[in-house]
Amino acid sequence: MQCLSSKKKYVIVVAGGLGLRLKSDIPKQFLPICGKPILMRTLERLHQYSNDINIILVLPKQHQDYWSLLCREYNFTIAHKVVDGGKERFFSVKNALDSIEINEDAIVGIHDGVRPFVGLSVIEKCFDTAQTKGNAIPAVNPVESVRFGKEDIKNDINTIAYDRNLVWLVQTPQCFDLKILKEAYNQPFDKRFTDDASVVESIGYRINLVEGNRENIKITNPLDIAYAELLFNDFKN
Repeated sequence: MQCLSSKKKYVIVVAGGLGLRLKSDIPKQFLPICGKPILMRTLERLHQYSNDINIILVLPKQHQDYWSLLCREYNFTIAHKVVDGGKERFFSVKNALDSIEINEDAIVGIHDGVRPFVGLSVIEKCFDTAQTKGNAIPAVNPVESVRFGKEDIKNDINTIAYDRNLVWLVQTPQCFDLKILKEAYNQPFDKRFTDDASVVESIGYRINLVEGNRENIKITNPLDIAYAELLFNDFKN
């Protein structure tokens, strides 16, 4: 599947996880799904969408030798550039952006390295919408009922029911015109930046949503690994 965008396409894959919630000595992006590291599955998915896409992989410096070893072990040959990760996601993305010339006419997607099940049609919608509107991020409504409260759930607190149709669970890839993204990441870091959309929104841009896919989970805990193993052989879209 190829994006309709005539602009050059980049995707920054952020893979700085330490696997703490998985209680693993191996960073979560390197754990296997059906015999191959999650991160390789993710890069394969992006390459399946377009073999012309330019992949920039952001890894902590201390993980890069291990990644090189894995690539040799699995004979992994999908072309990608590796850049150093930063202390926060913000700085990791900024490092990747600094490797792209500012005068390029391009759309840049930022994708989590542990989301190997993003739909090909979702990637396409994100890139195409970003070309026409400047940005696009995938999201889905929650299936559970939602309640709103300001305190920790472990405490005795008051909450109110909230319309789940007004709540959006944000996924990746989040796609932006390169010039907008460069402008946004030229500002100082703020702890309120939870994703790339929040960085761009903070300088006055309206964020556009496209429909994501529910299989596009971010693998963060042992249950996710088990689900991913079941999902892998049946996931085709």
